[in-house]
Amino acid sequence: MPSSFVLVYHRSPFDEVIDAEGKRQWRDQKSPNGIIPTLRNLFRSQPSGTWIAWREEESVEAEDETLTVEAGAATASAIRLRRIPLRKEQIGSFYHVTSKESIWPVLHSFPSFFEVNNADWAIFQEVNRRFAEAACNEAAHGASIWIHDYNLWLTPGYIRALRPDVKISLFHHTPFPSSDVFSILPWREEILESLLCCDAVGFHIPRYAENFARAATSLLAVEKAPKTPVANHFLPCGSALAQPDATPWLEYRGRRIQLVSTPVGTSPDVILSLRNSETVQTLIQSIEEGTKRGRQLILSASRVDYTKGNQEMLLAYERLLEHRSDLHGEVVLVLACVAANTGMKVYEDTQRSIEETVGRINGRFSRIDWVPIRLTTQRISYEEMVAWFASADICWITPLRDGLNLVAKEYAAARKGKGGTLVLSEFTGASVVMKGAVLTNPYSHRRMDEAIEEALAMPADQQLTRMQSMVNAVEHLSVDNWADEQLRAIQPAVAALPT
Repeated sequence: MPSSFVLVYHRSPFDEVIDAEGKRQWRDQKSPNGIIPTLRNLFRSQPSGTWIAWREEESVEAEDETLTVEAGAATASAIRLRRIPLRKEQIGSFYHVTSKESIWPVLHSFPSFFEVNNADWAIFQEVNRRFAEAACNEAAHGASIWIHDYNLWLTPGYIRALRPDVKISLFHHTPFPSSDVFSILPWREEILESLLCCDAVGFHIPRYAENFARAATSLLAVEKAPKTPVANHFLPCGSALAQPDATPWLEYRGRRIQLVSTPVGTSPDVILSLRNSETVQTLIQSIEEGTKRGRQLILSASRVDYTKGNQEMLLAYERLLEHRSDLHGEVVLVLACVAANTGMKVYEDTQRSIEETVGRINGRFSRIDWVPIRLTTQRISYEEMVAWFASADICWITPLRDGLNLVAKEYAAARKGKGGTLVLSEFTGASVVMKGAVLTNPYSHRRMDEAIEEALAMPADQQLTRMQSMVNAVEHLSVDNWADEQLRAIQPAVAALPT
């Protein structure tokens, strides 16, 4: 049956598991903050809907698989899922090479990591075309199609050529770089031509939307609307990604494209409920008696990625210990840095550098009763992560570049009604909405040193005031608010998401 709403995302709504008897089971993804549970919820309020994703399939003759999926009580209704078969080498080329080695470093303004020699643009085009054809085959006349992230940049163009009747939106979960950096990509015009086939293009913050508008107008004959002031919840000036005004729409070849800036949020009510649960309270007690022992606990959580600034943060911590001997034994840094599983050499080198730096710092400063850094590269359950958020006196999040950074928002949600300090990089999208954070420049030794010193010395009353400001922002800009606002651009009558 044709669908009035089609969601296009390379990830599936549930994890597929083959049990001991060889039967297929669908496992819910337990993290309550993630994008996927929120996207699943959309199917509760849509009259009819289909989710388009991929599956790994080695047969060259395999066809799209369409099925109905439900995992326990995770959804009020089943989800129609259409999965595109891709061979392992296609996934490797499309996702791990072209997307991660060529496009990812440009998006994050790391042109020195840009690698084009291994990229196979023809495979990237083919995979995007496959997603587009699947979406068109599922879409009813006038349907709304919501596409997710940069690895499907070409999908809107292919859809528009096949189905001029549908409404199309694409949301960027990453930064969008300045126009000169974006122009490094040899496929820049083809990418822009496709994105300008959308009815709306979504971004976390106005700066990314404005970067896109500038790239489009500098490379193509695009008409740009007069700028309008940004919404009140965005920081208009005073930091690296602040933006006082932005372009609301572009026109190209007779089509008006809305530019919609809404930061992805978390689920603050769910996080607070978890924090107060018996399981998490037990974990908090264990942290208090084990790692903390009356010390100030600094927490940093990220992935192993050269964009995340883990090395710069560790060196700032080392400088702190060098000139603040009074802090020895009185402070501990817990670094939860999840290892990448792509097999890419750049990530392996990054992880090795982090581990070596942690080992060196611990070797310099450790005592029999105190180790200054606790490092894990293993995945931590979400319940345990909430316990660490609730226990941490300081959350130190200083990527060199990050599209948003949900960890910063999760920390604030878990600290509701309590103190605590968030040290946040100016180069995260979250920095323009988390107005109570101590903002810092991770490229500057002086600014990093000043920020962690300020956080350690911040009075309790100031912590409470700043934290309440951030909690208010997190509750206002929830993940449901994000989905609702983004869809309004292509579904004007969309109802609020069900709770």
